[in-house]
Amino acid sequence: MDSKRSIRILLAKPGLDGHDRGIKVLAQGLKNEGMEVIYSGRRQKAQDIVARALDEDVDVIGISSLSGAHNQYFPRVAELLAERNRTDIMIIGGGIIPDEDVGYLLGKGITAIFGPGTHIAKIADFIRANVRDLS
Repeated sequence: MDSKRSIRILLAKPGLDGHDRGIKVLAQGLKNEGMEVIYSGRRQKAQDIVARALDEDVDVIGISSLSGAHNQYFPRVAELLAERNRTDIMIIGGGIIPDEDVGYLLGKGITAIFGPGTHIAKIADFIRANVRDLS
């Protein structure tokens, strides 16, 4: 029997972005992949996302943005985690992210960006391959 606990992931929608159908589909898909998913809801502040992630003891934060504010919110979440010495929490992003912004976000502490249409199994496999050891 495997004694490792499930990967815990917090999914969040920062800022004024109110469109959450995609992130809800992702949440259900990651649950089906055996992960424990907490959806924090829409219109979250970066501080609230980080506080919830720490309270919930997550391994991963997944942030989705369709509003164009990804260059503001995604790095801010990474900065706040670093201020709390919690760079062990992996951050992934998704939504409508222009190709020219992906490199910037990766350089600011986001581990990966997944665009619309990415298969949930691909995201789950990436998370399992890159999250810290949970044994």
